Amino acid sequence: MSTTELGPVFFLATVVILVTCRVVARALRALGQPPVVGEMVAGVVLGPSVLGLLAPGVEETLFPQELRPVLFVAGQIGLVIFMFQTGYEFRTDRIRAVARPAAAVSTAGILVPLALGMALTFATHDAVDVYPADIPVGVSALFVGVTIAITAFPMLARIITERGLVGTRFGSLSLASGALDDVVAWVLLAAVLGMAGDGAGPFAIAVGGGVGLVAVLAVLVRKGGRMTALADRRSDDDLLLITVIVLFIAAWYTDRIGLYAVFGAFSLGVVFPRSASVDRTVEAVAPISRIVFLPLFFTYSGLNTDFALLAQPSLLLFAAGCVAVSIVGKLGACWLAARAVGEPPGVALRVGTLMNARGLMQLIAINIGLAAGIVTPSMFAVLVVVALVTTVMATPLLSLWDRLDARRADRAPGPPDPRPLTATGEGAGPR
Repeated sequence: MSTTELGPVFFLATVVILVTCRVVARALRALGQPPVVGEMVAGVVLGPSVLGLLAPGVEETLFPQELRPVLFVAGQIGLVIFMFQTGYEFRTDRIRAVARPAAAVSTAGILVPLALGMALTFATHDAVDVYPADIPVGVSALFVGVTIAITAFPMLARIITERGLVGTRFGSLSLASGALDDVVAWVLLAAVLGMAGDGAGPFAIAVGGGVGLVAVLAVLVRKGGRMTALADRRSDDDLLLITVIVLFIAAWYTDRIGLYAVFGAFSLGVVFPRSASVDRTVEAVAPISRIVFLPLFFTYSGLNTDFALLAQPSLLLFAAGCVAVSIVGKLGACWLAARAVGEPPGVALRVGTLMNARGLMQLIAINIGLAAGIVTPSMFAVLVVVALVTTVMATPLLSLWDRLDARRADRAPGPPDPRPLTATGEGAGPR
């Protein structure tokens, strides 16, 4: 397919993707799911699992192989801008109050699912045909463990934002824990890629590059006042151009060191100067990224997902085991860690529920593993099931915890507690 022919194909595919995402999102809204879950499901619907099964000729016409790299790049634009906005809205003053419990929750949320995922891999390596024959079992075990340990930080942030939970204690604790969780997970993923390919090089580059990133961000924080003054003297057009250039440089850098572009975008957003002019710039680029570009990434992942590969009973059983291990290792471990550091039951349950969502970041990780030859198409489909189940269950569980708290409050003797239940899960007053 020539470049001239690819343009119209891209435009038509984008129209189909956006319409499908909107239709599925509205259908799932009746079940209490946020739009991002609808976009995940729509991506699978447009892939070989649904559209390719029902009308393979239509899928191939809409999404030819030559188009898929274009969808991937366009999806990266959506991810990077969304994560920059998330970082810009992220307030470090909210994190200081939850630094200690966030460290405990993040540690448990990495170590426990990592260990369980590795144990499951070693136990099933010779029983199910989902592992590459030319990859050592230890590498496969580490990869499965890391992908199960990942938290979908962008999705977590989006669920928190869409439900109005940004100012709550469990929202702040979940954001802080999720950010720490995924940074560690991506460093571990770089180590796994190094073991599967070129040795310790990628791991060393990720660690060294991460230290360099922190140093640059620290300088930007110290120069924050001067940068804000410079930003206010620029026109809106100039400020938009500068912001996009700096953002894409940060995304390029973190991608090159193996920590993936979204972390550079998020980190830059955290330290970016705050002012009315910068607010306008962020508000200008955010909607088109979220509405137009981000759904393209979900579709790209859906095109790599074929649930027909899981038709064998042994593979279905293995997928169920992965889901169970993921929930126990993440939701259970994070809940227990939050309780261990003194968080109330309602806060701990909600933190565990949010940390258990893996969607976007797990999709990114398994796409990288597929490209590196660490993941077979069957394993890819299994891990997509994990991503979907753990993400879809987040919103209904949050609503369930709210209803249970409301019932307990109604049955409690004495005057009703005037504090809003959504603030901490235990009431909004001081702990």
